Amino acid sequence: MAVARFGRQVKRPGGFCIKMTAVAILGLCFIFVWSMFSSSSSSVTTRIESFDNIGAPPGSRNTRVNIPAAQSSIKGEDEKKFNGSVTLSAHEHKSKKKDQKEVANVKKEKGKKKLPEKVSKEKHGSEESESEDSEKEKEDEDEEREVVDGKEEALNDEGEVNGEETGGEGALIVSLDQESEEKLEDDGGESEERGKKRYKIKGPLFDPKAHYHWKLCSTRSKHNYIPCIDMEITTGRLQYRHTERSCPNTEPMCLVPLPRDGYGRPVPWPDSKVKIVYKNVQHPKLAAFIKEHSWVMESGEYLTFPQNQSELRGGILHYLESIEEMVPDIEWGKNIRAVLDIGCTDSAFGASLLDKDVLVLALGLKDDLVDLAQVAIERGFPALVSPFGNRRLPFPSGVFDAIHCGGCTIPWHSNGGKHLLEMNRILRPGGYFVLSTKHDSFEDEEVMSKLAASICWNILAHKTDEVSDVGVKIYQKPDSNDIYDLRRKKYPPLCKENDNPDAAWYVPVKTCLHAIPSAIEQHGTEWPEEWPKRLERYPDWLSDKDKLVADTKHWKAIVEKSYLTGLGIDWSNIRNVMDMKAIYGGFAAALSQQKVWVMNVVPVHTPDTLPFIFERGLVGTYHDWCESFGTYPRSYDLLHVDHLFSRLKNRCKQPVSIVVEMDRLLRPGGWTIIREKVEILEPLEGILKSLHWEIRMTYAQGKEGILCAQKTMWRP
Repeated sequence: MAVARFGRQVKRPGGFCIKMTAVAILGLCFIFVWSMFSSSSSSVTTRIESFDNIGAPPGSRNTRVNIPAAQSSIKGEDEKKFNGSVTLSAHEHKSKKKDQKEVANVKKEKGKKKLPEKVSKEKHGSEESESEDSEKEKEDEDEEREVVDGKEEALNDEGEVNGEETGGEGALIVSLDQESEEKLEDDGGESEERGKKRYKIKGPLFDPKAHYHWKLCSTRSKHNYIPCIDMEITTGRLQYRHTERSCPNTEPMCLVPLPRDGYGRPVPWPDSKVKIVYKNVQHPKLAAFIKEHSWVMESGEYLTFPQNQSELRGGILHYLESIEEMVPDIEWGKNIRAVLDIGCTDSAFGASLLDKDVLVLALGLKDDLVDLAQVAIERGFPALVSPFGNRRLPFPSGVFDAIHCGGCTIPWHSNGGKHLLEMNRILRPGGYFVLSTKHDSFEDEEVMSKLAASICWNILAHKTDEVSDVGVKIYQKPDSNDIYDLRRKKYPPLCKENDNPDAAWYVPVKTCLHAIPSAIEQHGTEWPEEWPKRLERYPDWLSDKDKLVADTKHWKAIVEKSYLTGLGIDWSNIRNVMDMKAIYGGFAAALSQQKVWVMNVVPVHTPDTLPFIFERGLVGTYHDWCESFGTYPRSYDLLHVDHLFSRLKNRCKQPVSIVVEMDRLLRPGGWTIIREKVEILEPLEGILKSLHWEIRMTYAQGKEGILCAQKTMWRP
């Protein structure tokens, strides 16, 4: 019956066709609606909520950031406004389709959905917002970003993070091979965060319910472990050191042990200039080195440094005076303030210049096992450890007044002169390069002269000192581009205009010359004021000087009224200080009358203010705090941390690893001052207590607070 009825309906004119047409139309409508909603989740503008989307990083390819416009807030009230609100940064998906009406819907669903796997690098203009919320500007996205639903993971009883090993001896990332280096050459500097992933931490930065059980690192370098530099891979009986910075796959979550013979209380400044506790820096290679050199001697439990003794015959003072005689324009401590000493072969150079108000930053290359940079740090002199291979050093362009290489073994003329071109990048226009060698071969000298001529360095003096028996050459970098146009051979060529000379974090050295700055808004167009006037003089290329003046007054008041008197810190035992998130260097400037030196660290994800810090006659470096810092354990007496953790929430996989790194950097008995949001300080206090640090003071007002703690001798 049903079949017969269906047959009669079909025979009706248009009956079956009408129904089939209706079904087809409904199906097409369903597919169209479904496709629209499906594509919207991936093709519309995606917005990320994070605390660190505040402008172009120092290593980006963008036009140089106008510092005052991109500056972070200097007062706690501004910090609260920034951290309490959310700035949305838009990233275009590859499909280029946008639907502004659906942005709000995507925002509502952000807690349930993952971001698109690939996002394109966001383009920035050269002009930044002048509003008070200028910290909330867009941040570059160089590569694929991964969003991980992971709260802070607690350690298990074996001292490992759930699901993966965390020991410092974990899987290592080997040095880049030649092929990957060639790829770096071609990427135009966009590789500074290559291999980095961003992690979305849902919930608090530190899990308040986490329980931490610590263990010691079991690396071959033991008490001298530098995770991203002092890396060793054993093949049979051979050990290899990396020639490029390479970090473990997972952030180290182990504690560096103390020296085998224990750790002695460091000799306070200024006595540390002439003697240090030997067991604090003891190393087999160092013991052999001491026997062959007269400028350092073993005396009981100390290493002593006889006054005016150095690698050079006639003493270091004679060497410095001869340089001034060769080039009278070099006036130590006046027009020459910030100096880079390549190789750190003899810390007597920095020690003697310190008496002349010259701040010498020694660069330990880690190309041997003598560990002389550690000796310099223990004596209380500025030093940084960094490989010097195919990548740029972590400094902006044109900031060092002079660069010194005394007996360093760097082959300046190899690889197309890359190393010398890197010196040219970081040397101030009109700055001096002092090269002293013993018994240099005629071939090497000729090649070096040709290379210096090709980059238009002027040889101001060339003399072999009869007393020290050392050949000294003093070069000067040109201060304008006119001389580049006069070269008959245009090699090395000028760098492309889009090659940011300040890009330095994981950026390869290129065989090209950066143009000398000529525009008034560029740093390096004029030589700074003489020291100490330059500390509080603001150059023309800084537009908003009022904000700089306010920053200087702000930190001066805090240091004088709180840090020096109200925290219980004995400043006579403080010499090596690090500001882990420096802005204008106001904290370091406020300590200029104290007998300390400050390493100003500008994180790579914040506005690039490091050129101005050098302009003030201070020193610093770029760094990504999701990785370990380039120095030996137990290097610093005090760490200053101003709203750093809240800015790293969505950058580091394990934010607690930053606290572990602080434990590595700080000497036993050293101090840390942390200014942060209360919601971060409370669980952070628990982490410090698990490390057996003594909490000396906590204070909170509203949502902001300060924590002062002191590291103890405890090791698990």
